[in-house]
Amino acid sequence: METVNTALCSYGLSGKVFHAPFINLHPGFQLIGSWERSKKLIQEDYPDVKSYLSLEALLADDKVELVVVNTPTDTHYEYTKQALLADKHIVVEKAFTTTVAEAKELNELAQKKGKKLSIYQNRRWDSDFQTVKKIIQEGLLGDIVEAELHFVRYKPTLSHRQHTKVPESGTGIIKDLGPHIIDQALHLFGMPDAVFADMRITRQASQIDDYFESILYYDKLRVKLKAGFLVREPVPSYIIHGTKGSFLKSRADAQEDKLRTGMKPNTSDWYTEPENEYGLLHTEKDGKVIREKVKSSQGSYLGYYDAMYKSIVDNQPIAVTAEDGINVMRIIEAAIKSSNEQKVIAL
Repeated sequence: METVNTALCSYGLSGKVFHAPFINLHPGFQLIGSWERSKKLIQEDYPDVKSYLSLEALLADDKVELVVVNTPTDTHYEYTKQALLADKHIVVEKAFTTTVAEAKELNELAQKKGKKLSIYQNRRWDSDFQTVKKIIQEGLLGDIVEAELHFVRYKPTLSHRQHTKVPESGTGIIKDLGPHIIDQALHLFGMPDAVFADMRITRQASQIDDYFESILYYDKLRVKLKAGFLVREPVPSYIIHGTKGSFLKSRADAQEDKLRTGMKPNTSDWYTEPENEYGLLHTEKDGKVIREKVKSSQGSYLGYYDAMYKSIVDNQPIAVTAEDGINVMRIIEAAIKSSNEQKVIAL
């Protein structure tokens, strides 16, 4: 089996939890190492890998074929561009960049260099989203007329990570939690015709927006997106209404929580939700009204890396393309403009 040698641009939370375990587990990838600025931690978990002193040293390593740009958002453009110029394939964390213009430039450069460029939208492989997607694709709700996607948490205290709380081009909840639900909405329903958004600060001492609500306008559909950090008792995170019925689903995928404790995604049931988190389907099927719980689909972020491997080695389509990332950035820019000007923005 052909092996894709892979290096990370950081081994903090993102590298340790969301990337290294799946790269290490997939038989088609070889984890080569990570750029580490101060703390040298990756060799504690993976003794045979390298700890690079600089990005330049990482990019100069001819063995490295794929680079994961998992650093703060305002560095994505610079680091991704350097890696593409060094003839590496790229996985870049969300948000793709800080502007649409940056995202388009990187996509053009990747095409020119003949390299794969993908955005790490791992939440497409959450068990809860996989379940919602299945319900919609099977037509169990008829034509969808209204959908709500929430990504909410209860975190009244600010993060200790400096790059997440100081106002700059890459900060704010719409570039933190926002890309997850924006990407999910676009994956399900495509690009809307227009966007309206309201963004504000809700937590004491916060300097950046930590709440946003948005409406995506389609011809016969409205999609509402909402993210915030002051929701102790959340409502269902997915609320889908169609001409035949409704589906309600919690955001119950616990892959992140399990990975944070050090668990490895190497079991046959990774990840399966418990029965108490099954979604509620209330619809009409075969002429009969039904109201029942629906077993959740299995989720695994390994699915993202499996698709990335097939894209690099077998030239199969990229699961999350640079164009997908550009479209998310288009929604983000429109939402910021909408909130600032308090009006609907046509796309």
